[in-house]
Amino acid sequence: MSTIKIRSKRFADHTLIRTLIAHPMETGHNKNDATGELIPAHFIQTLTLTHNGKVMSQCQMGYGVSKNPFFSFKIKSAKAGDTVSISWQDNLAYSDTLTHIIP
Repeated sequence: MSTIKIRSKRFADHTLIRTLIAHPMETGHNKNDATGELIPAHFIQTLTLTHNGKVMSQCQMGYGVSKNPFFSFKIKSAKAGDTVSISWQDNLAYSDTLTHIIP
């Protein structure tokens, strides 16, 4: 099961792409309540949006992003049947990709 959810909505002059990513986004500064030890850093470093195979946006992030981050993008050239892919990679080398076809 993917950690990414993608929704799209077409408007007259653009298409809105919204995505929600299930990820803990730990900073490395929080302590475990039971043991008092620091929870290791675990955060998304790179988020990439592609439209029909072309990279439209690539975001470099740090640990300052909230848990389960939400992102939205506007694409002016998108039309019905086009594909949009969202992918991420984190600092522990985990990654995920999801492709969405614009209705």
